[in-house]
Amino acid sequence: MERDVRVPKWGLTIEHVRIVTWLKKPGDTVEEGDALCEVETEKSSADIEAPESGTVVRLVVEEGSEAAVGDVVCTLEVE
Repeated sequence: MERDVRVPKWGLTIEHVRIVTWLKKPGDTVEEGDALCEVETEKSSADIEAPESGTVVRLVVEEGSEAAVGDVVCTLEVE
């Protein structure tokens, strides 16, 4: 089953993030909590983590691009 990974809500004022670097690529296996990518907000930087264990199927947002809170950034294949 595929599961979309979305930009989480950080704080009250953060509406967009910029994907700085993908740490995982399609085909990589991840464990719950593994960092998938590094993102920047207007105030800080953080990682988007895998919500559960699985395999990265596709990256939806390219490095250097912005995504809004709630947008899908990648898809995982999970059991």
